[in-house]
Amino acid sequence: MIFLISGLCLPKISYGDWFLDFEGGWVWCGYNDVRIPPDTGTEFSLCGDLSLNSKPAFRIRLGYRFHPKHSFSLLYAPLSTSARGNVGRDIFFNGENFPAGTPLEGLYRFNSYRLTYRFDFINGRSWRVGLGFTAKIRDAEIKVEDGGNSASRTDLGFVPLLNFRVEWLFSENFSLLLDGDALASPGGQGRAEDVLLALRYHLGDSAALRVGYRILEGGADVETVYNFALLHYFVAGVRIYF
Repeated sequence: MIFLISGLCLPKISYGDWFLDFEGGWVWCGYNDVRIPPDTGTEFSLCGDLSLNSKPAFRIRLGYRFHPKHSFSLLYAPLSTSARGNVGRDIFFNGENFPAGTPLEGLYRFNSYRLTYRFDFINGRSWRVGLGFTAKIRDAEIKVEDGGNSASRTDLGFVPLLNFRVEWLFSENFSLLLDGDALASPGGQGRAEDVLLALRYHLGDSAALRVGYRILEGGADVETVYNFALLHYFVAGVRIYF
């Protein structure tokens, strides 16, 4: 069923609806600055001093609406990309020294697993606005090697985030979507933002296509790690309701 008002309406998502969402696209680096350990390590950039490869990326989400305004979803968002290059100075990284001019290979991995609850406090004909909470597990690794020496820093941890979603249906089948997870810690020690701005095309109340831009930014400046990264995504996706 679809609510109608002057020919405009968002598809009605009702109690008991499941949805499956797939997104794919291309990711490239804005910055990725590393210093490990923060007090004695050499600061370098995986996409400045080295060249971090742009590459395809995807994510998949399964969700369930157990009430007209309440929903849960599970997200799997893997990311792994490589870097190569020469640095004109010695690099001391996580206990290993890499001499200046040595051909280096780097790895940046940031896999994300998230459980999200959201309450849509506006669920109307042309607007849908919600806020919620995301419990995120990050599985991250930064690795540098030169063919002989190798050093790697892994990080598996929990990150709480705020979730938000704003959607505006501005024509019969098209809507503008702002959706994401974000939070910053007090004192500037860490932050995380994963935000999508997309144009959606609704295929009745069974599916919606989208194209847009996603930004993934954040990092930490703590006792053991300094790393802040910015990644850009051009994406396309589909959400299917069943």
